[in-house]
Amino acid sequence: MLEAPFLLLAAFSLCLVLLLFLRRYGMFFICWNEFILQPIYNMLTGDRKERRILRYVLQHAVAGDPQSVMETIDAYCSQKEWAMNVGDKKGQIVDAVVREQQPSVLLELGAYCGYSAVRMARLLPPSARLLTIEFNPDFAAITQQMLDFAGLQDRVTVVVGASQDVIPQLKKKYDVDTLDMIFLDHWKDRYLPDTLLLEECGLLRKGTVLLADNVIFPGAPEFLAYVRGSSRFECTHFSSYLEYSQVVDGLEKAVYMGPGSPAQP
Repeated sequence: MLEAPFLLLAAFSLCLVLLLFLRRYGMFFICWNEFILQPIYNMLTGDRKERRILRYVLQHAVAGDPQSVMETIDAYCSQKEWAMNVGDKKGQIVDAVVREQQPSVLLELGAYCGYSAVRMARLLPPSARLLTIEFNPDFAAITQQMLDFAGLQDRVTVVVGASQDVIPQLKKKYDVDTLDMIFLDHWKDRYLPDTLLLEECGLLRKGTVLLADNVIFPGAPEFLAYVRGSSRFECTHFSSYLEYSQVVDGLEKAVYMGPGSPAQP
């Protein structure tokens, strides 16, 4: 008679241990959420995770209130489905850098569902602008809807395309002289090539701040090695955790010192 309850308790305990393990160890955590749970939810709902996030925001957040939009996304992604937003913990670091820099022209590489665009745009004065580049047109459309709902559409331009194609167009097509700040949160293997491209296109000035997410996990080792080893950048690391998890991660702040900066000691 005790066998069935015992097996049920054992199964529950095993699932709990597995969940804690997945939350702690990054690659297992990502694979579990992205390649096991998400396809199951997609099949059951007939929709994609990103659409579910948008629908949840439209149903539960307060229109015209960016803080409410952020908190609603955080609630969904911490309680229902994990998603690769910068998240609340690292988001506070992003907030601090944006407040410190007060950028007039800010570029984001990788919009996803618009969480970080909402987060940063809410801190910008009306005269400032944010351009966010998103390769996936479906994600770009969701980002635009998220910004419209948050009431931030006048401060943000969503650009659809590959970063390496759009960056050379910024000066002529989008009337950008130089950038005050860049938030890198797209494909990690594009961090270094796009940094080099931004410099090559004359979009960096002395004092331009690059803030790169996920430099520890999934990781951007080539980017880190370059900016930390270059006399053209002064770097600061902010240790944190992967969004909505206990996996160690961090952001790297790299301040461009100009092409003729003295060699680092």
